[in-house]
Amino acid sequence: MRVSSFYPVVMTDDVAATAAFYVGHFGFKALFEADWYVHLQSASDPSINLAILDGQHETIPQAGKGKVSGLLLNFEVEDVDAEYGRLQSLGLPILLDLRDEDFGQRHFITADPNGVLIDIIKPIPPSAEFAAQYAEDALAQ
Repeated sequence: MRVSSFYPVVMTDDVAATAAFYVGHFGFKALFEADWYVHLQSASDPSINLAILDGQHETIPQAGKGKVSGLLLNFEVEDVDAEYGRLQSLGLPILLDLRDEDFGQRHFITADPNGVLIDIIKPIPPSAEFAAQYAEDALAQ
């Protein structure tokens, strides 16, 4: 299979509010808007896309209808400390405070209006214990 595009789709019961959340807080713009589906693209990088879908839409098989659950969206950023301050000042919930992890991340976790976890990450050098588990070209500098 040759994949030409890949992006997550968040199922929700409030498409407009969820799309507005990602536009307002994470720099997305809408490329397509309907009452049941919004396709978002990063305003700074067209390769980064996210879709918002009404979880009760007719195209969703009965077994999959509903709201998203068990999902964690990772956003790698240049300045995680600045994003922590910005999102905290906007009143977003901070579910995991900003911290460094031995496995090679400085990060914090917030959530969208549906409870989808959002991990804001800056790769950092891992501890020696974890460095051996990385491919050589995957280590943060």
